[in-house]
Amino acid sequence: MTSDKIREKYIKFFEDRAHIKIEPAPLVLENDPTTLFTSAGMQPLVPYLKGEPHPKGKRLVDIQPSFRTVDIDEVGDNRHLTFFEMLGNWSLGDYFKKDQLEWCLGFFVEELDLPKDKLWVSVFEGTKDVPKDEESIEVWKSLGIPQERICEYGVDKNWWSRSGTPEAMPTGEIGGPDSEVFFDFGTPHNPKFGKVCHPNCDCGKFIEIGNSVFIQYQKNGDGSLSELPQKNVDFGGGLERIAAAVNNTPDIFQTDIFKPTIAKLKEETKNKYGEAEEKDRRFRIIADHLRAAVAIASEGVYPSNKQQGYILRRLIRRAALNLQKLTGSSAVRVSEEIVGSFADKPETASVIGEEVAKFETGLKKGQELIKKDPQMDPFDLYQSYGIPYEIAEEIFHGAGRKLTEKDKKGFEQKFMKHQELSRELSAGVFKGGLADTSEQVVRLHTATHLIHAALRKVLGESVSQKGSNITAERLRFDFSHPQKLTDEEINKVEKLVNEAVEKNLPVFFEEKNLDEAIAEGALAFFGERYGEKIKVYTIGPSAMSSGSPFSKEICGGPHVAHSSEVGRVRIVKQEKLGTGVVRIYATAE
Repeated sequence: MTSDKIREKYIKFFEDRAHIKIEPAPLVLENDPTTLFTSAGMQPLVPYLKGEPHPKGKRLVDIQPSFRTVDIDEVGDNRHLTFFEMLGNWSLGDYFKKDQLEWCLGFFVEELDLPKDKLWVSVFEGTKDVPKDEESIEVWKSLGIPQERICEYGVDKNWWSRSGTPEAMPTGEIGGPDSEVFFDFGTPHNPKFGKVCHPNCDCGKFIEIGNSVFIQYQKNGDGSLSELPQKNVDFGGGLERIAAAVNNTPDIFQTDIFKPTIAKLKEETKNKYGEAEEKDRRFRIIADHLRAAVAIASEGVYPSNKQQGYILRRLIRRAALNLQKLTGSSAVRVSEEIVGSFADKPETASVIGEEVAKFETGLKKGQELIKKDPQMDPFDLYQSYGIPYEIAEEIFHGAGRKLTEKDKKGFEQKFMKHQELSRELSAGVFKGGLADTSEQVVRLHTATHLIHAALRKVLGESVSQKGSNITAERLRFDFSHPQKLTDEEINKVEKLVNEAVEKNLPVFFEEKNLDEAIAEGALAFFGERYGEKIKVYTIGPSAMSSGSPFSKEICGGPHVAHSSEVGRVRIVKQEKLGTGVVRIYATAE
């Protein structure tokens, strides 16, 4: 069965059960500062999972392109990816565990013909604060899953929130226990992963194909969890893994999703796939990373040293390195050939080819530096040019220096610190934005609307939002303007904003069609990324009052109820980003 057929069957299955198909969110959410990439189908649905009514109802279904940075270093085995498609269905306060688990199993067994005796499930074993998920256990038993194929795990495996375990959840975060479905390929267990094999074993015998999350808790300010008045279902299943199970191949790179790329790689590199594990690992890294790079670059991201651009650069260079290892020569042409075989936009291949060329230039410079200073630190090569240790080792050897175990350990220690810093920065972007829905973050998010409106009043209507990022300490707002603001302009903007704050204007939203919202004067700067139905947030006057609003803008929320809750706004810094874009930083007290 092809991946297209699986997609088709999934959408129809849930449409037949009164679910409405929604459009997937972009991979890069330009108007959402909470995360670098969309990493799950539920991410754009957080306000609705918390109780806001969704314009399309309480039952939803979609297929969401997703990217997870945490999996980059895991790619190379037979089942991990950075970029993937997630089949998703949601109940927003409608059905719960019984219906969800019954439909989940029904889809796998009845629609995809997966043998029930090859399916295992996991459930939440409970903690002192959250009870064991006995309800899911009983439902699974009633559906014919025997007790011996129902495994119980703790918060590290069967609890889901965007921040991880309950202890890691920030105030306001939602989450709950989950129940996963695993497919048993029947392959021999590798004892290096433990004496006993089980669904969450890493030996490759089992693969997770679906996860039903029961979002029923919210983190309180005192660290406790309280039950949500609206209990939700959030299901996610990786298309690539489901396709592997349907076709009974433990290697997701042997599905129709990746077969053309693997075949192209075999042709271009003159190497075989499936005979040597190290070569197979390189094939998989290249296939995944170039596919992910195309998806990211197609949304207007360019390789750089910051945020999404940094991740794109890392993917391309890691793919290039492995291509060089397979070909023994330049990776520029081969990378462009492979990307060109599946990229929708021809310019994407050029972007990736140019970055590969830059990387190879860096390699040459690294070689030159080592010739001048054979005793230099190998990690300096990695930091400056992205040259990994195994390549640096070869370059040093050519210059007459054999790297020692001490050199390797020193590199690994610095590399681990580098990785930890990267994770912290990535997590900070996610947790420090709107994802935590803390009071301060919500206040500052509302402040961006006030600032945006004030900038347009002072500088003119040519001003338009180009991006934002919000932490609990400050907001960052990018907008179109040819030069930095003068002190006088800053003072005028601050005055307008704080006057609006003092007036205690109401903040409210209405759900509208996009065309209707724009016709009514709502600001919209990411038009191609909006769905059919959107939210329009207005800051004063109320919908029942006369007069023009201070701000009217399309946005997903959340916001404060009245402008006075924002506090006094102060612009603390500004910088010019490039041609026609200015960035300001502001606080609210």
